[in-house]
Amino acid sequence: MWSAEKKGFKAWLQLEKSLSAHSVDAYLHDIDKLTQFLSTQSKSATPDQVQPEDLSALLRWVNELGMTASSQSRIVSGIRSFFKYCLLENIVKQDPTQLLETPRLRRLLPDFLTVDEINRIITCIDLSKPEGERNRAILETLYSCGLRVSELVSLKLSALYPELGFIKVTGKGDKERLVPIGESALKYIGIYRHQVRVHHKIGKGQEDILFLNRRGSALTRQMIFILLKNLVKEAGIKKKVSPHTFRHSFATHLVEGGADLRAVQEMLGHESITTTEIYTHLDRAYLRETLQKFHPAFQNPK
Repeated sequence: MWSAEKKGFKAWLQLEKSLSAHSVDAYLHDIDKLTQFLSTQSKSATPDQVQPEDLSALLRWVNELGMTASSQSRIVSGIRSFFKYCLLENIVKQDPTQLLETPRLRRLLPDFLTVDEINRIITCIDLSKPEGERNRAILETLYSCGLRVSELVSLKLSALYPELGFIKVTGKGDKERLVPIGESALKYIGIYRHQVRVHHKIGKGQEDILFLNRRGSALTRQMIFILLKNLVKEAGIKKKVSPHTFRHSFATHLVEGGADLRAVQEMLGHESITTTEIYTHLDRAYLRETLQKFHPAFQNPK
């Protein structure tokens, strides 16, 4: 159902929107949900025959299936993008998603680590092992720059500008941004490059990748998750920690220190400032917690 429209939508997402293969698959899956629903209703409607009430019924259907609000919101986003494409290509004359309401999401404050916890994790790295210096450089870079794990594993030697104190990061949609990098991270990257990496037999096509595995190839996302999981356990930290936790910690510590939100947005590579604003909420929670802990009026209520 709608095979030609889906094929065109896929090409539009890839070429016009420069989305990753994972994101494209997610969008196409959203449209599959819509066509699947229409089939259950015995409707063989073309895109221009879809009505707002059909989409409202779709949301009731996925809600009854037990989908979370975030999953429902994801489907709405995908369908909106599809009909935007259809309008541009004159496949439809009107957008049936205009009045479609997105399920309200409960904004969860991301978990983050304290500076002491980050230091405890890094201290657990065994520098006597061949990969020790690399792992130290990885965690220093994650925290210093607030990178996504995908940005970390694809970081290139040619994207390092140590004399300027910046690195060039390729983020979502292949968008590039310059991010400041701390002296500590640069120090350990230097140790890894000049004392460890130079002794690797580097795989073909991997010459410009900064962080390599023992076979001379780029690290996988899973390897970073496993590395952190083991170190967090050894450090005795009970929080659920992932590479993204380091990114959240980077942003949280900046906001707590009084950093301008626009600057944090730029460094994180957020397209919208509203994504970055979650850290202001976290900061307020931190401030209230500090008051409750240290202010006499909070400690001794009358």
